[in-house]
Amino acid sequence: MRWSDATPIVPPSVCSLPCGPGQRKKMVKGVPCCWHCQPCPGYQYRVSELECRACPLHQRPSPDRTHCTATPIVRVDWRSGWSAPPVALSVAGMSLTAFTAATFVRHRESPVVKASGRELSYVLLAGILLIYSATFVLVSEPGAASCGLRRLLLGAGPSLAYSALLTKTNRIYRIFEQGKRSVTPPRFISPRSQLAIAGGLASAQLLGAAAWLVASPPRARVDYLERRPPDPRLARGVLKCDASELSAPACLAYSIALMVTCTVYAVKARGVPDTFNEAKPIGFTMYTTCVIWLAFVPIYFGTAQSDNKMYIQLTTLSVSLSLSASVCLGMLYIPKVYLILFHPEQNVQRRKRSFKAAATVASFTSTLSQGSHNGDPGKGGD
Repeated sequence: MRWSDATPIVPPSVCSLPCGPGQRKKMVKGVPCCWHCQPCPGYQYRVSELECRACPLHQRPSPDRTHCTATPIVRVDWRSGWSAPPVALSVAGMSLTAFTAATFVRHRESPVVKASGRELSYVLLAGILLIYSATFVLVSEPGAASCGLRRLLLGAGPSLAYSALLTKTNRIYRIFEQGKRSVTPPRFISPRSQLAIAGGLASAQLLGAAAWLVASPPRARVDYLERRPPDPRLARGVLKCDASELSAPACLAYSIALMVTCTVYAVKARGVPDTFNEAKPIGFTMYTTCVIWLAFVPIYFGTAQSDNKMYIQLTTLSVSLSLSASVCLGMLYIPKVYLILFHPEQNVQRRKRSFKAAATVASFTSTLSQGSHNGDPGKGGD
């Protein structure tokens, strides 16, 4: 017998064929033996011929959508290509910081080291070292210990470094302003006072971080919503610290406030005499640091919708921290280390100036400037 398609094959005497894996039957109204096959949508799998059901949040449907499987979990990995650049930059920075600190300690009695303020210089170097070390915590696998260290180290290093810089800049500014009125140095400019001021400023960050740790103990969690695209095959769970996306900027908020304040003082002190030989390097350091963190903001928050958001944000944060530390190290310390090691003939006692002598120079400079503006030939004609 030949059928309508001119073949001897007997056609199936059914209205609809059985549905394939991951497909459910949608019955045709009024025709009990006819249906349409529909694939289970989204994150659903087939539980019966007529029903699809959504997988739990921590699972995704199998390729044939007959059951649910565990969603793969991604985390920050030391072997990742995203971790290599910030770790390399941090290791290089820590090595250079350690070398600089060793040079300053070995030549602690030299005029250059004394003129730079040994006590605050050591505090600033400690802050720079903490900034570099924060990279290792950021790229480590999230856990209770690493998440707690992130809250502490992320703000501790910058706050310590910028507290020392702010104390230095404020001292220079106060000496210069006081020198305009009197040759008597202002109060609280001794090394012990400077250490107390810098320590007080830095301790505010530590107290805030400690209060945060007590109020909300750190822990890690898996976020299954961050990387849950329409295609279940691309779904991933992200192991991260149990904190909001604003936690990293919150840790840096106080340090950024110190940085901005230090920049303001650097702008005010930009016209001081050459006697204050650290005013201009500190100013250049703060201007460059502000540019780095202004570039950090759009990169960090502009990748919120990226699939590699976790890696991009951690890499951006780590590199920004290391760059800010490198700016401080390169502009404030490397020239002095170069002078100490390669040009010892310039490392002479004339570079050492007491605070009282600096205030006297500022007073004389202010007096000459006022005389020039007033048209006094006895003061402005020389």
